[in-house]
Amino acid sequence: MLEIENEIRSKGYKYIACIDEVGRGCLAGDVVACAIIMPKDLIIEGVKDSKKLTPRKREKLYGEILESSLALGFGQVDSKTIDKINIKESTRLAMKKAVLNLKDRDGNSISPDFILIDAEEIYLDVPQKGIIKGDARSHGIACASIMAKVFRDRQCEEIWGKKYSGYLIEKNKGYGTKEHREAIKKLGPSPIHRLTFLKNII
Repeated sequence: MLEIENEIRSKGYKYIACIDEVGRGCLAGDVVACAIIMPKDLIIEGVKDSKKLTPRKREKLYGEILESSLALGFGQVDSKTIDKINIKESTRLAMKKAVLNLKDRDGNSISPDFILIDAEEIYLDVPQKGIIKGDARSHGIACASIMAKVFRDRQCEEIWGKKYSGYLIEKNKGYGTKEHREAIKKLGPSPIHRLTFLKNII
């Protein structure tokens, strides 16, 4: 899973920021992206696409990745912006914010000299490459996938689920489960629901 990163490093790039997002298909909550710079040649055992890991395993790996990373940044775009500019542009914006928020362990801002993204492109004047199924092919993108997923899940459980308790967001993470759709029909949308995603429900 380091083949892509090593190929880029062989061309003289040092700080490779790997990016992935989570929450793109949710009915509620922000879309969240993570940008991460990992040490050269490091493989953390068990890292793979976050969707293929249990919540417990993701939490464990989150701590390991956090300890190992050279720089980390998160970016979020809320439901109102998603409704305004659409989910694709919101995803790109969240990814851009994540890169601009990259900081090292001492809190210093870090600018990458190359960006690897899971099947996307972002509006930054930095060399970049979109990788189809990047979270399965790149260790760095898989790390970003895990970090973004845990970061967003915690917001679902600790913030949105408590503030908007009728929708069970702490359980469904904002995705369109049957119970979530039924709650929307019963209660109407909350302030964090993406209205453009609800047309077939309400």
